Amino acid sequence: MQRSLRLVLVPLGVAVWAMVWTAAWLLPAHAQQSAAPAAAPAKPKPKPETKPAATAPKPAVPAAATGGAQPKLLGQYGIWGAYTASPGGKKVCFALAKPSASETNPPNRPRNPVYMFISTRPTDKVSNEVSVVIGYPFKPGTEASAQIGGTNFAFYTQQDGAWIKNATEEAKMVDAMRGGDNAVVKGVSAKGTQSTDTFSLKGVAQALDRATQECK
Repeated sequence: MQRSLRLVLVPLGVAVWAMVWTAAWLLPAHAQQSAAPAAAPAKPKPKPETKPAATAPKPAVPAAATGGAQPKLLGQYGIWGAYTASPGGKKVCFALAKPSASETNPPNRPRNPVYMFISTRPTDKVSNEVSVVIGYPFKPGTEASAQIGGTNFAFYTQQDGAWIKNATEEAKMVDAMRGGDNAVVKGVSAKGTQSTDTFSLKGVAQALDRATQECK
């Protein structure tokens, strides 16, 4: 059901992108600290085989870009914030975090900030959709990966966004995050830079529970 809705959700996804960017600016100062410079928003999740063209809003997108839907911080749990907003009148709830550690190979390559984003859209029957904004354009045709404990999850990529490749593994990944210590996301940029971003999972369960409660 989720995959059949994703193409339909592209217009909403653009608003969600801008909403996530606005929410990132609202994160408390202690939660915004990371090794990466200034931010980039998340993308709508298309079917892997379709990959429609989409461009992310530039930094400092005004709140009006969300269709007047100002994100509301529901609670902060470690590096994870729980938010809600209603772009286009459709309520969205999500957990958002920046990595607790980041590195590149070669070292010190410039990047926009990185975010992991877990969203729920009740109107569209989408729950706990996992995506990552990596802070650079991915190398075309490459996959990213997320490792939690001893389990790896493959992500397909488009521009600077990544989404779990096998939708049936999404719930498994969220369960692993709830019980894990860290999620390690790896990818390769269009210029060949390898990145490794580590997200502390302390607080993610509480953030997801709060977001879920809001979007029942």
